[in-house]
Amino acid sequence: MLARHWRWIALALILALAGGYAWLRLGPQGKRAYLASGYVARVVCSCRYVGGRDMASCATDFEPGMEIVSMSDDPAAKRITAWVPLLGGRSARFTEGYGCAFDDESQPAAPAE
Repeated sequence: MLARHWRWIALALILALAGGYAWLRLGPQGKRAYLASGYVARVVCSCRYVGGRDMASCATDFEPGMEIVSMSDDPAAKRITAWVPLLGGRSARFTEGYGCAFDDESQPAAPAE
């Protein structure tokens, strides 16, 4: 009898955690994470590949509240990826002649020189 109650409690806990994660991911916090990671990816991409600065120097350009956003650099692809753990992220890539743009937006071909 007691084992059956524990199963229901475990199931309820799993459903509550899954619902909470979905709410965080799709609710206001998820939208803020998407915006914050996009902001960081774009600012750092421009700082790094247009301005020619290093990552440590670029990290000083953030607005207050951006400390929660993590980032990584892919120099071979000239791409900066920024994310908020468990909530999502975005990438920005440098294209010669166009600057930095989000990877999820269509980019025209680089101009012929």
